[in-house]
Amino acid sequence: MRILWKVHRAVLRISGNRATLSEPDGRKTGMLQLHTIGRRSGEPRAVVLNYIEDGDDIVVLASNGAMSPDPAWWLNLQAGPLAAVDLVGGRRPVRAHEATGDERERLLIAMRGYTKFGDVDGIMAMRGGHTAVVVPAHAS
Repeated sequence: MRILWKVHRAVLRISGNRATLSEPDGRKTGMLQLHTIGRRSGEPRAVVLNYIEDGDDIVVLASNGAMSPDPAWWLNLQAGPLAAVDLVGGRRPVRAHEATGDERERLLIAMRGYTKFGDVDGIMAMRGGHTAVVVPAHAS
């Protein structure tokens, strides 16, 4: 899995972020690149993630490929929620938060309708613990 993501990031870098990014389309998730700052290193970090849209916001699942522990990008966002995402239409600043309560339940229902998140319950069960639903919302 790590090799696959390294290749994916390399393709993005070589293509100037044009290849592999996509928008959600019906039942298919989109692909974005999330830019965070390393919580320990202070260095820029980037990761490619599946996402869905919720109005003007985007939604990702902190599943770490259905493995534990939590993905580093989520730990980075917890330490510093200001980040940026590259989408098909360009880069946008975001402020991330974890969906809880009714918002979490509503977003999990929405995720179940998409092919990459279709088995969101199975993904969360395989992780064996809490899996954050993360909303990188437009930064004000």
